[in-house]
Amino acid sequence: MKSLSTMSAIAAVGLLAASMPAIAQKPARATDYPTKPIRMIVPFAPGGGTDIIGRLVAQELGQAWGQTVVVDNRGGAGGTIGTDLAAKSTPDGYTMVLCSLGLSYAPALYSKLPYDPARDLTPISLVATQPFVYVVIPSLGVNSMKDLIALAKAKPGAIRYGSGGAGGSSHLGTELLRTMTGIEIVHVPYKGTGPALTAMLGGEIQMQLIGISSVVPHMKSGRMRALAVSGAKRSAAAPEVPTVAESGVPGYAFDVWYGMLFPAGTPRAIVGKVNAEINRALKSPALARRFASVGVEPAGTSAEDFATMIRSEIAKWRKVVQSANIRVE
Repeated sequence: MKSLSTMSAIAAVGLLAASMPAIAQKPARATDYPTKPIRMIVPFAPGGGTDIIGRLVAQELGQAWGQTVVVDNRGGAGGTIGTDLAAKSTPDGYTMVLCSLGLSYAPALYSKLPYDPARDLTPISLVATQPFVYVVIPSLGVNSMKDLIALAKAKPGAIRYGSGGAGGSSHLGTELLRTMTGIEIVHVPYKGTGPALTAMLGGEIQMQLIGISSVVPHMKSGRMRALAVSGAKRSAAAPEVPTVAESGVPGYAFDVWYGMLFPAGTPRAIVGKVNAEINRALKSPALARRFASVGVEPAGTSAEDFATMIRSEIAKWRKVVQSANIRVE
């Protein structure tokens, strides 16, 4: 027969074991969050625009929370690999992903996308935008977007434009211009923005849509001529350059954006807390200066507004991709 002390010990162990599932399943609370390091997936290789923005934001969040925010670069397939990894992660608030504009055109571009942006991800906040600019080589003989459109209509197929790859931002943005104006220009894809820029400086192509920070030196030297910025407003990096909409294509707006998302199912309280912290960080003069140094602009939103924007962007780019008959397998 077991002693009273042994029975008490067994009972205590039983009570502890019974309580363990409840402890393990205790829901995350915003008041406690974060209690451990956070992984920020950047679905592109180190050194690019998304990576730079992610590291700047990670530093701000880490300092505010007293926890490490680890940037995890998972590049490949135009951001699809890393984004899919984030979408399939545990929705506990400890994995987030910094996506770019590609999130909105991926559903139309890839026939077998392994995740659904609307179903598998929870928007937190828009983080930043980067102005792109249409540039041409001076020998093309055009000085404005109106001149370019007139030349393209007069000589269909005579203008060759470059991009960092089929299905990339510069390709999609230029196809949007083409569909809105009816011009016929020839796309020449390269393996990255760098090679496309080199090709343009060498005269292989005459036109390109590219991040303004990459070409400001060439604009100043006269080796490239800026016709118009692609966004809805002029860029602080080149305020003298008009927008495409101001240059005879009303309604055109191509803003390359970057936004933070959680896996679907992440507690709303945590989404709200992270949204508030990101928006606070984006108002920091120090972060604004760092963003400006790499040619991007802070752009915080509510989680709801960011979700609405993504839905609108998906619908817009589906029409552009279908009209241009673009496919990437």
